[in-house]
Amino acid sequence: MGKHTKQTIEAVLADITTLHVDAIVNAANPTLLGGGGVDGAIHRAAGPGLLEACRRLGGCRTGEAKITPGFDLPARYVIHTVGPVYYSERHPADLLADCYRNSVEVAVQNGVRSLAFPAISTGVYGYPAREASQIAVRQVQFSLLTHPSLERVVFCCIDEPIFEIYKQLLS
Repeated sequence: MGKHTKQTIEAVLADITTLHVDAIVNAANPTLLGGGGVDGAIHRAAGPGLLEACRRLGGCRTGEAKITPGFDLPARYVIHTVGPVYYSERHPADLLADCYRNSVEVAVQNGVRSLAFPAISTGVYGYPAREASQIAVRQVQFSLLTHPSLERVVFCCIDEPIFEIYKQLLS
């Protein structure tokens, strides 16, 4: 039997578009055609090829995940997932967990060994940061149990308050 590789989960305070990982996750909207927040930043950094690739995907439902090349990003891939709008979904916690679970599934299917997530749904989608972070950490920890090939997961935090929440949850 092969030795189990050590898996790490960490939080960093950084711009997700600068990370040197196999894939970054984009908190996209259902059209996948770019938008504000992390979505807009990823599209700007990746260049026009990303928008073209996203057009061909035909959108994405809440909780699902789809993959494209990373184009001009340091990351080889972008995995696009649509988080729930906190106040308008009936079961936002389940849908948010689906985002993390399905993103890991798509990553592993594409040979990704290192993956970075933003704080999905915590921006304009209004998900309370602490609750969203707890769901994210719990789902990723659970997903890693069944996906030993995924060696490193990074929770990329855009600001100090959310970084502090992730640091607490991971300590």
